[in-house]
Amino acid sequence: MEAILLRTYGPGGVNGKLLFYGEEICRTLELPWKENKPGVSCIPEGSYALRRRFSPRFKNHFEILGVPGRKYILFHAGNDAVKELRGCIAPVLQHTGEGRGLHSRMALQKMKDRLYPVLDKGINLTLTIKEAKS
Repeated sequence: MEAILLRTYGPGGVNGKLLFYGEEICRTLELPWKENKPGVSCIPEGSYALRRRFSPRFKNHFEILGVPGRKYILFHAGNDAVKELRGCIAPVLQHTGEGRGLHSRMALQKMKDRLYPVLDKGINLTLTIKEAKS
């Protein structure tokens, strides 16, 4: 199964829409593209495995696997990419600017409600990231 992240790039951050079976789950925030440099850049476009992950800091969230030259790329809550992300992706319900948004915890819960049941059945879930068509 595949979730699709459609990105719109800006100098202040990357905004996106996360789709599953053509239905929007939430919006997303990422750092601007800076040649995939760890900690300061969004990850490259492409297809990656997505899995459930738990950590004491972020509790239940998602991890994106197989990113070239990177590890621990997560989907976790955050409303400001520059202040709260180090290369990860934050779900939000609404964009308020480049790399900024609102209600990230609610958006992450929507993601978990929609995607955890798929993963819990042992079904492989792929995240495909590409640029949004204007």
